[in-house]
Amino acid sequence: MVTYKYQALSHSGQKVSGVIDAYNEMDAVDRIKREHGIIIKLTPIKGKGEGGLLNMEIGGNKLDTKAFTVMCSQFAIILNAGIPIARTVQLIAAKTSNKPLHRMLVQVAEDVESGRSISQSFAERGEKLLPPTFVETVAAGEQSGNLDKAFETIHEHFDKQAKMAAKVRGALAYPLFVLAIAIVVVIVLMVKVVPTFLVIFEDYDAELPIPTQILIVISDFFTNYWMLLAAIAIGVTIFYKVYGATEKGRMQFAQWQLKLPVLGEIAELNAASEFANTLTTMLASGLPVVRAISITARTMSNYFMSTEVGKLSVRLEEGYALGASMREAGFMPDILVDMVSVGEETGEMEKTLHTIAGYYDAELDQAIAAALAKLEPTLLVGLAGIAGFIVVAIYMAMFGMYAAM
Repeated sequence: MVTYKYQALSHSGQKVSGVIDAYNEMDAVDRIKREHGIIIKLTPIKGKGEGGLLNMEIGGNKLDTKAFTVMCSQFAIILNAGIPIARTVQLIAAKTSNKPLHRMLVQVAEDVESGRSISQSFAERGEKLLPPTFVETVAAGEQSGNLDKAFETIHEHFDKQAKMAAKVRGALAYPLFVLAIAIVVVIVLMVKVVPTFLVIFEDYDAELPIPTQILIVISDFFTNYWMLLAAIAIGVTIFYKVYGATEKGRMQFAQWQLKLPVLGEIAELNAASEFANTLTTMLASGLPVVRAISITARTMSNYFMSTEVGKLSVRLEEGYALGASMREAGFMPDILVDMVSVGEETGEMEKTLHTIAGYYDAELDQAIAAALAKLEPTLLVGLAGIAGFIVVAIYMAMFGMYAAM
């Protein structure tokens, strides 16, 4: 969360000021505009919201995607059976084992039983836990009288995201395992095994082969400077965490991610998939396009994309079409922009977005599979190359010793 200081004009024309905690600048703008109307000035407060080392959260309330998806499914099923909302929340709270969700649901149950709106209670009790997509969809479902349908839509949306994330994690498990083993093996060889052979070579008067000399230099470096390497790794990690929590750092890292070879294409496809899927869910909930775009921006994982999508809401409020605004901004794939324009022209934006969302889900799945198909043999060849170099360097020195005898 980032803390922002703002000045705004209220709906009555009075000048007001204050501070607000938000996920990013677009989130802050959206919330301030809902409460007051016109924003005059918005400034992040440095030191509190920029994620210094002392401000980094340890543990805390982290949403368990699987438990959250199950909770949404339970709401849809129980409400569809005709159980009153207050009793529904109590039943689900009693069955939820995830501690943050259980704690929140108990509070929501008390609020709803006392006559409070469930969407308002979720917005307050789950402000730092629940995705904005969830809160807004529940609010829209409550207003339309289709709360069970709203929870069903939420379940489908997050279940789809959870399955995609699980597929990626499963596909990455083996390559990451091989990479970890390779790193450990190389370190052990360089620090323990190779020095044992090098003791033998020290008594060898003739000049050692070049590969053996290179191996000696590398082994000495690992043996003598492993603490320095560990300190550098820790320092880089801390820098990434601290600087990456600032506004400037988040934006730079997000832009770099989109420019990486192979991974940049995956990040772009993922952003297009997130945009299409979330906007489809928001429009299906009955939200107007401007509000749906604002919420979609807050849910996107790439900060640069999130900021650019958030700017679209300003263009829409000025009367511009969504497709034209996206084309002018130029940060989304052409196919997505074309399909959004077609949806606007035909009046079937929700149906068109649903179709293009399926397309980008399939493209993302194929891109990840292709990247992993290249990654696995690359890791194996790299590991084999390192092991082969070590063996060759040692055996060349040994053969030279035998020839000199």
